[in-house]
Amino acid sequence: MSYAAIAREKAEIVERTGLLGEGDAGRQIVARFFLLGFATPEQRERWLPRVAVVAISEPRVGAHPKLLNTRAEEDADGYRILGEKAWVTNGPIADVFIVAITSVEVGRKRYSAFLVPRDTAGLTIDEAPQYRALAPSRHCGLKLDDCHVASAALLGTPGTAYETMALPFRDVEDAVGTFGLLGALRFILKRLAGAAADDAATLSLGRLAALVAVFAEGAAAIVAALDVDELPRVANTLVGLRVLAVDMLNSAREHRDAYGPTDDALIDRVFADLDTSLSVARGPRQARQMRLGAELIADYRALLG
Repeated sequence: MSYAAIAREKAEIVERTGLLGEGDAGRQIVARFFLLGFATPEQRERWLPRVAVVAISEPRVGAHPKLLNTRAEEDADGYRILGEKAWVTNGPIADVFIVAITSVEVGRKRYSAFLVPRDTAGLTIDEAPQYRALAPSRHCGLKLDDCHVASAALLGTPGTAYETMALPFRDVEDAVGTFGLLGALRFILKRLAGAAADDAATLSLGRLAALVAVFAEGAAAIVAALDVDELPRVANTLVGLRVLAVDMLNSAREHRDAYGPTDDALIDRVFADLDTSLSVARGPRQARQMRLGAELIADYRALLG
């Protein structure tokens, strides 16, 4: 299935249900990116029919590459993995975890990925209250206490997982995720339309509808580029859509405050889910905005000589 098809299905489900955590998009993206992209034929045969999820972030440090500490130690017949992971999407229903680990080579951290089956001795799942967000999707933490995996569990080329998997996957998630945001925004528009009672409310609603239409066109362009391996070409558009989503969410709140409905619990839930979704990896996204701003400043100074 193409990324565009996964994305459209996600948008339709969210628009219909108002649940950003609904659907199989996350599992489909993980299978398409990690297993189809990096797995051996034997790994694909074993795990493609099962639920695979990715575990990169760690408690208190998120996914910051310099701060990740989960590590693997090679032994006679494989590796022993030690560490913790946090905010593992769909972790409670996973059959296998794609775990990013670190090693130090010539004073520099390098990253590899391993396929760790759910029933591996030493692996425990922590589905604590702090991980309950974006229902009905479920999240968890992982503890890996001397988990032994065979050498065949290594996914992709050792020492390259961060640059070839973790960084690109964040963009893949964001690209497909724009359609989840689109479905949520369309759901909100329909709920707000029921309370429009005068010209001012109608004008405000029309403004939101126009912005959602622009967002939809940008999201479609992004997943189209993703499917032909040209996502870097539209990277700035992807950043812009996240900024636009935040602005539209704020505008939708202002519209509701001004025109209602004031007692719609479904809108409250979608607002909360959007807040959660847009807060994920906020630091890296702000870094990209800073880079875009810095490039503009540098160009301006170059014009001045």
